Amino acid sequence: MVTLSSQLSSLGEDPLSRTDFPTVHAYHPGVRAAWDEFVTSAPSGSPFHLIAWKNVLERTFHYEARYFYAARAGKITGVAPVFLISNWIMGKCLISIPLAVYGGIAAADKESEDALLNQLKQLAVAERVEHLELRNRSGEALSDFHHNPLYVTFTAPLAKNPDDNLKRLPKDTRYMIRKAQKAGLEARWGADQLEPFYHLFAQNMQKHGTPLFPRSLLESIIDEFGGSTDLALVYSNGKPVAGTLSFLFRGVVLPYYAGAGPEAPRLAANNFLYAKVMEKASLAGFREFDFGRSKKGTGSYAFKTQWNMNVEPLNYQIFLVKRREVPNFSPLNPKFQLATRLWQKVPLWLTRQIGPRVVRWFP
Repeated sequence: MVTLSSQLSSLGEDPLSRTDFPTVHAYHPGVRAAWDEFVTSAPSGSPFHLIAWKNVLERTFHYEARYFYAARAGKITGVAPVFLISNWIMGKCLISIPLAVYGGIAAADKESEDALLNQLKQLAVAERVEHLELRNRSGEALSDFHHNPLYVTFTAPLAKNPDDNLKRLPKDTRYMIRKAQKAGLEARWGADQLEPFYHLFAQNMQKHGTPLFPRSLLESIIDEFGGSTDLALVYSNGKPVAGTLSFLFRGVVLPYYAGAGPEAPRLAANNFLYAKVMEKASLAGFREFDFGRSKKGTGSYAFKTQWNMNVEPLNYQIFLVKRREVPNFSPLNPKFQLATRLWQKVPLWLTRQIGPRVVRWFP
């Protein structure tokens, strides 16, 4: 096991084993192995808490990372990944973690969590930000914070036998999967399919009126996470019609970015796609399928309710500093609905040019 004490000693620093109370430190590259080891073992850890996600966001969007960890007895006992974001729409704010469905503090004990939380609150006040957002998956309501109830996440256990996973699906969903099978759809895996996937991804983002992420984001994810990602595409008569880029983390498969062409609904390609992702994960020994978050009242939310999933409200927390009201940057906000409708009418080629410049404003 890579201990924090050994890493600090190798850097000429004093080990932290001399105190029984957790102390908070700014992240530095010398503790990456210990950080990632803690995240992998912590119940509230996620792929977005890993340093790979930090590297992805810094490389792609040049966001400013402010990462902290708590340690005692020579080991990391908590991590707090946060980014300082500043733009003309959101103002100046701290987010844990941008572009991630799960974030916030991951800690082994209450003392470490409290120490890191105090650090983040002090940082928010010192930086005079509008607000601090912690995208906690679960946990108790935090003192001085406001709950953001917009999002839920969908999960389901995976059986070892893929047929058992199909049996637990609603009848209508199984019908759509059989329809796709009869249409001769096939699934292929591999990062070499990134170009056709990105084209489908662009179509999907435009359909929902959302600015397009740059292709470099997906390239960085595959580069940083390596074998912990999986890219699947569905083909109809040799033409790609749907796809998803998934994270693989601690026995869980998380389809994260999705793309679909205009033919996908008619062919039931999305149903077929996720059924195949489940099948492959199940055969590989994965224990859980994580469908990720959705906003209540959206088409994505409605689609996921058709898969007999466990629905879990996300415990996002907002700490107001300069701002007086909880922000709402959701596309469902009436202030953004006009912009969403206009974006849906922008030519696809233009969204690929200007989308990556705009999307960084909405982390």
